[in-house]
Amino acid sequence: QVQLKESGGGLVQTGGSLRLSCTASGRTFIMAWFRQAPGKEREFVAAITWNFGVTYYADSVKGRFSISRDSAEKSMTLRMNSLNPEDTAVYYCAAEQQTVLKASVMGPDTYGNWGQGTQVTVSS
Repeated sequence: QVQLKESGGGLVQTGGSLRLSCTASGRTFIMAWFRQAPGKEREFVAAITWNFGVTYYADSVKGRFSISRDSAEKSMTLRMNSLNPEDTAVYYCAAEQQTVLKASVMGPDTYGNWGQGTQVTVSS
């Protein structure tokens, strides 16, 4: 099991950009970002495998968000551009140490480790 720590949340205007970071305390197979807005279910945003850097994106953020990993810093970064109010949510870092099937990447139950979350608010 690993501990996760997120940083970088905040308030931005529509069309603005924000960068989120997450650091894991140990080895993981895959790390991901999820988000949850009030009254909505937890939603997959993006993921990246640690060894090969294979990325996955939700259709709603594809082309606007970019996920990456930094081997030296042992961290994961989500760069968010062209933000709109629909992106407002609490963003959670997630990680899983065991092998994950491609079909399961977007499912919250796939991940056994979660950060505390960081608020992202996009004003209109």
